[in-house]
Amino acid sequence: MGIGDYYPILIQILLAASIALVILGVSVFFGQKGTKGAIRDSAYECGMIAEGSGHARFAVKFYVTAMLFILFDIEVVFLLPWVMVFREFLAASLPILLPVLFFLGVLVIGLLYELKKGAIEWEA
Repeated sequence: MGIGDYYPILIQILLAASIALVILGVSVFFGQKGTKGAIRDSAYECGMIAEGSGHARFAVKFYVTAMLFILFDIEVVFLLPWVMVFREFLAASLPILLPVLFFLGVLVIGLLYELKKGAIEWEA
């Protein structure tokens, strides 16, 4: 590999850095200057003055639900390649079904544990 093979990567890095600098420059150029007081120190929200506190408290239930969603979403990421190559593995006489069934079994046990602990039940 010669140095010429790395030119696309260098161009991409320079392009990303220049876009970041242009966005920062435009923000500084067109941003609020010289205004002081409550308007400048408040958060910008759709052109309206913010009302109330900016730090709302969320229940832990939201975070638990988000983590469970991510966990089972990642499961699909692991299963999709298996689905795509299943026929090739069968044609090559490679055992692929038992490891995937083990993986799914562990996920089902985790789901049953969540159901038992009530992590999926939503209470108003």
